[in-house]
Amino acid sequence: MATPNVETETQPGSGPSSRRVITVVFLALLIDLLGFTLILPLFPTILDHYSRTNDNLYQTLQNAVDWFASAIGVPQERKYHSVLFGGLIGSIFSLLQFISSPLTGALSDYLGRRKALLITAVGLMASYALWAVSSSFEIFLLSRVVGGLSKGNVSLCTAIIADLPSLKSRSKGMAMIGVAFSLGFTVGPMVGAYFAMNTAAGELFYVRPALLALLLSGADLIFIFLLLPETLPKENRVSSVTVGFQGASDLLSPVALFNFSAVARRKDSSSTHSLGNLRILGLVYFLYLFLFSGLEYTLSFLTHQRFQFNSMQQGKMFFFIGITMAVIQGGYARRIKPGTEIQAVKRAIVLLIPAFMLIGWANNMVVLAIGLLIYSLAAAIVVPCISSLVSAYGSASQKGIVMGILRSLGALARAVGPVLSATLYWLVGAEVCFTICAVFFLVPVLYLRKVKVQDKEE
Repeated sequence: MATPNVETETQPGSGPSSRRVITVVFLALLIDLLGFTLILPLFPTILDHYSRTNDNLYQTLQNAVDWFASAIGVPQERKYHSVLFGGLIGSIFSLLQFISSPLTGALSDYLGRRKALLITAVGLMASYALWAVSSSFEIFLLSRVVGGLSKGNVSLCTAIIADLPSLKSRSKGMAMIGVAFSLGFTVGPMVGAYFAMNTAAGELFYVRPALLALLLSGADLIFIFLLLPETLPKENRVSSVTVGFQGASDLLSPVALFNFSAVARRKDSSSTHSLGNLRILGLVYFLYLFLFSGLEYTLSFLTHQRFQFNSMQQGKMFFFIGITMAVIQGGYARRIKPGTEIQAVKRAIVLLIPAFMLIGWANNMVVLAIGLLIYSLAAAIVVPCISSLVSAYGSASQKGIVMGILRSLGALARAVGPVLSATLYWLVGAEVCFTICAVFFLVPVLYLRKVKVQDKEE
């Protein structure tokens, strides 16, 4: 299969500096993720809080979770049910990202990346403001809905990096996005827990974290407005917003998204060979995140059930994972040479097979730690490399929709993966669940063999 046409390096003065763009995107995304992750350690306490309010919507969802837990044999322990309820809220959030990411990307192909990113920043501010005043579960859930629909900002950040002219810059930029995720998901939850614990008398525990998230999103809005340059010139944008949203079903139908139909229908679409590669990479991205997110979610069940981890110990475990991934992404992943990404992804996914089998069969802390270390090293490479590969496809006016579709496929995987993995975990046990899912990582590796990437010059 042929590779996509790759732009040559921009001449000095013809556009914003790649280094500046990468730095601003990294810092903007880090600020955003610090605010976004403040809520993560508070979910169990927030759910307990609303369970005591006799809220009708909460009780309806809780009954559904209890029925599901009973059907798959989850022990009657509150912690397990809280994790399942949190997973339900997380799946709803991911489904909303599945809807918003390609639409936001298409909008940015018309408006420009900067304006579209500012719009999502305003949406995130609104979601945090709703969270701060969420006196009922309905308002809290509304805040999550608004936040999920506004989370297309991540796909916009990848589209901005995809706009960069050289392969080396795109590879480095995608790796730095990975670093921002690792740092955000490592530091943010600790900060959120700290502010929740230091609450004034008579004050609801989640108000200060919510206000901090609102403050961070406001700072992010100002930061983007003042420092982020536009990376999509007007002459490279689609002619009208109707062109960007042409065939709305192509942006919302899972089948159309897997086929990248919204890209194929454009007049400036890539060659058939390029679209073939793009579809394979999209499928690999989905399969990888489907399996990975499912096992990542059930990790909380395993460590609590087998090693009696409490919330603090699980927090330390994810801190270890996050720091390890940030080091690998900042040190190794961003230095992977263009043209070698496929091999790097294959090696990383294959490494995840023994990693998850060690975790699933671990009967002591040493084996668990070794499995988690290998898991962290491998997981740090896959998403940045696939994102870098996909960023090379499509014309300048298609980058937003291409990266939006990729993020949408990832969101769909994260919506359904944890549900199916949790079901398998409780039906057949940790060992069988982790073994089966680990072996299935061979499927995306086999699909990657169908992608033939030629050497590329900057």
